[in-house]
Amino acid sequence: MVLYKHMNTAPPTPKGFRDIKPEVAKKRRETINKIVSVLESYGFEPIETPTIEFAETLKGKYGAEEKLIYEFEDRGGRKLALRYDLTVPLARYVATYNPEFPFRRYQIGQVFRGENPQKGRFREFTQFDFDTAGSVDPKEDALVVAATIKCMKELGFKNAVMLINDRENFTDLPVEAIRAIDKINKIGEAGVITELMSNGTSEDVAKASVDKIRSQKPTSNLEGIFKILKEEYSLEEGVDFKFDPTLARGLDYYTGAIFELKVDSDPASLSVGGGGRYDKLIGMFSKKDVPAVGFSFGVDRLLETLYS
Repeated sequence: MVLYKHMNTAPPTPKGFRDIKPEVAKKRRETINKIVSVLESYGFEPIETPTIEFAETLKGKYGAEEKLIYEFEDRGGRKLALRYDLTVPLARYVATYNPEFPFRRYQIGQVFRGENPQKGRFREFTQFDFDTAGSVDPKEDALVVAATIKCMKELGFKNAVMLINDRENFTDLPVEAIRAIDKINKIGEAGVITELMSNGTSEDVAKASVDKIRSQKPTSNLEGIFKILKEEYSLEEGVDFKFDPTLARGLDYYTGAIFELKVDSDPASLSVGGGGRYDKLIGMFSKKDVPAVGFSFGVDRLLETLYS
């Protein structure tokens, strides 16, 4: 009798893309369901947007990161792109449908970035976004932070902390300096100074830029948000959230408060999400400014931390 010998002859997936097996898919669904439950209790509702947008919809919104957008032409010669995140499609959605404000939405979806794959980073991955559009009230910023912390506690991350800063603290600093300083927890102060010098900044100016950032205090805007977090949500500064003057967030569309979520109080620990206020992005489509603030969970990183 001849026994059938299985041979792995199936084609591989492209680099940076992968299959999700049942045991992992179930954990993903459980995690997403817990987050959905919390967000709906805070008044957020679901929408869905296309995976593909016109390239011009996405371009000009991300700064240096724009080079990672997957672009292609269809048979009619139209320039299209795979979505890079869920925020710019939301901005287009709001400009298209003019929903009643404040418009609070959440969305789960695949996004695509042509970056170098590495541990915990893929070219296709899942984001879970939630945002409020149509309000400048700092209560909406606080709501986003409080909802995020609540989600993390529901998932079992009892020591999660939200790092918070204000883009106002980077006024008069060049974009290159902001992007370098945003890496300070990864490459250290010396690494930031070296990167600034490689861009033509003198050593003295580079050191002065880092010192200036480290000495910043919470803006009046942040003080207002912190007050709401403590008084309305019973969150503790230094435990549930903390001011981090070196937090910059690389994307160009942020205009005010910015957030980065850590699994614990170590600034060098894994980030599992980020967000902030972006009051000018929707206006790029609607021709009138519509304020907005939001947050995005990295679902893959959450799972990696939960089940590692």
